[in-house]
Amino acid sequence: MKLYYSPSACSLSPHIVLREAGLAFSLEKVNLRNKQTASGVDFSTINPKGYVPALALANGEVLTEGPAIVQYVADQVPEKELAPPCGTLARARVQEWLNFIGTELHKNFGALFNPASTEEARADAQAILARRLPIAAQALSAHPYLTGESFSVADAYLFTVLRWTRFVGVDISAWPSLDAFIERMNSRPAVQAALEAEAQN
Repeated sequence: MKLYYSPSACSLSPHIVLREAGLAFSLEKVNLRNKQTASGVDFSTINPKGYVPALALANGEVLTEGPAIVQYVADQVPEKELAPPCGTLARARVQEWLNFIGTELHKNFGALFNPASTEEARADAQAILARRLPIAAQALSAHPYLTGESFSVADAYLFTVLRWTRFVGVDISAWPSLDAFIERMNSRPAVQAALEAEAQN
């Protein structure tokens, strides 16, 4: 498998999960401005959507969208328990978090990263995040991970999004459980390896 990524982008989530899974994979960096991969390929020929992540599979197919990729990876190694079995309520809870992170957190960082955003758009995004982040904080005040005592693929996604707060001036100091979660995730070997690999490429 090959993961197409951009450093610190949302592709960090499947990158972490691939390392947690212990699966063999390679990395190829994508320049999101000119849509070129490190090897000089037009990224739009790999993922017509034009954004990362994209996971090229051994059979030649390409899977896109982070929440889909992390669940696919988890299902390749069920013994690692990175996601509960399909069809269970526990799996639905992981999917619930993945959807919440994607639609309520991730998408609202877009206005903060976009230099063309108006001040009003930025203020709206900040206000929404201020209402949504406490939901994750509350879950993490009761347990070390979003769905309980064990890491799941949803935690990789939340960690990735929370890392963006320092780049765009979102203050999370009001929610100590979020800071504690970031530190907990930073201590995981798979997270360390993913961050190191992306810093080197």
